[in-house]
Amino acid sequence: MSASGHYFLFATGIENSYPTIRNGAERVDEMAKCDHYRRYLEDFDCVQSLGISHLRYGPPLHRTWLGDGRHDWEFTDRAFDALALRRIVPIVDLCHFGVPDWVGNFQNPDFPELFARYARAFAERFPWVQLYTPVNEMFICAMFSGRYGWWNEQLTTDQGFVTALKHIVRANVLAMHEILKVRPDAIFIQSESSEYFHAQSPKAIGPAEFMNEVRFLSLDLNFGRRVSSDMYEYLLDHGMTREEYHFFLERHLRHHCVMGNDYYVTNEHLVKPDGSTSAAGEIFGYAVITRQYHDRYHLPVMHTETNLRQGPRGDEAAYWLRKQWANVLRVRNDGVPMLGFTWYSLTDQVDWDTALRENNGRVDPLGLFDLDRKIRPVGEAYRDLIAEWREVLPTQSVVLRLPLGQPDWESVLEPRGPRRPRGAAPMAAHVASVNAAPAGMAVAAHGVMGTDGSVAFAAVMLAVPPSAADASGQPQQFDAPSDPRPEPCGEPQSEAQAAEQAAGAPGPGGADRDAG
Repeated sequence: MSASGHYFLFATGIENSYPTIRNGAERVDEMAKCDHYRRYLEDFDCVQSLGISHLRYGPPLHRTWLGDGRHDWEFTDRAFDALALRRIVPIVDLCHFGVPDWVGNFQNPDFPELFARYARAFAERFPWVQLYTPVNEMFICAMFSGRYGWWNEQLTTDQGFVTALKHIVRANVLAMHEILKVRPDAIFIQSESSEYFHAQSPKAIGPAEFMNEVRFLSLDLNFGRRVSSDMYEYLLDHGMTREEYHFFLERHLRHHCVMGNDYYVTNEHLVKPDGSTSAAGEIFGYAVITRQYHDRYHLPVMHTETNLRQGPRGDEAAYWLRKQWANVLRVRNDGVPMLGFTWYSLTDQVDWDTALRENNGRVDPLGLFDLDRKIRPVGEAYRDLIAEWREVLPTQSVVLRLPLGQPDWESVLEPRGPRRPRGAAPMAAHVASVNAAPAGMAVAAHGVMGTDGSVAFAAVMLAVPPSAADASGQPQQFDAPSDPRPEPCGEPQSEAQAAEQAAGAPGPGGADRDAG
């Protein structure tokens, strides 16, 4: 596996939220609503057409995880094989805002250990996968489920929030431990919403300060950072025990992590004296808020989510893309280790105008492509941005290498036997090399952070992506398409693609932002 060369990570994602609403009576399955189960090959072709090599992607948990130790990998096998055929590197999120019906919801104290075993099973089946987000946006998931009453358990109490939060973050930590037993060099890109609460008046300063501490709780626990005395009392007053709190201090794996900061125009809030909030719009912006998070955790950073609706002019989303990109460059030029950028998601989404609280079937024009897989102006802008910047960034900064290995794609695509997952054989030599990492460096993060958690350099670039080396192991150049027009993702499929699709058409299963 090659670790030479450097590369800035440009990504997108397939929206795969699946919370339940109406007290568990309905599941909101975004993959179904966006027709991904039927058009997944076309979606992956659209990813390639933009010059994107990394994709935030995960199996539909409610369809895949049938019980403790019971799994239906049929669709996931086909999807990940298709990614490997296209040399698209997944950043795998294993839990995205919901759990299977048999688990119940995030109030279930058995969820963390059950989920950790599921994560281990996934890693064993797909040992070539190195990049993970075990649980996506833990703060948002706990808040929307346990405090706002919108999803899953639909509670509206601090007790509901703290209980969901401690279970979700524990599940995330335990899943990391289990994945590392299979893939010792796994890297966890922890996507989390970056929030800020502005006091609307002097009388609102108290509640705003409190909320600005609460926003850090998921990452404080995940990264083993001691919370303030106010937050410690808040956690213990609402359902966390002293022993549970110390679990996070003692079992964290921050030295294996990259901090993923998500930012939307809805991430900043105005706080009123009574503690209620309303949307503030963009006041500080991504650069200022990300610096706050980086100053707190001192971890490498990736911009892991953003989008904006395309409006009547047609260029609103493209303008937002350029603004976010300017913020990324600002953060990077200020000395924060910045690894990559993500427009989320590949296609338009459905019903996010109500934060998935209602099943109305309304299309939200947030994607790089519409739901007919026709490229939007922001998709063209992102394709051009990638072509313009991907060869420049690796040459203009102090370089810190993440130990990103290159999958042995040929082995990944070999037929999978009943006892041998794809890519299993080549992993033995790689695991041995990881276990022989130099003393004084964290196993999965040698070259990234010392065991004291300190960042070694001022800026970060990724090693050569898994699709960027030839047979000699030398890095290849990613050239922009000679034809600047987008690939015809929305055109009729070729016979070969249609045959690939037909061979893996999924059967029936499963049901069909803005915080504050």
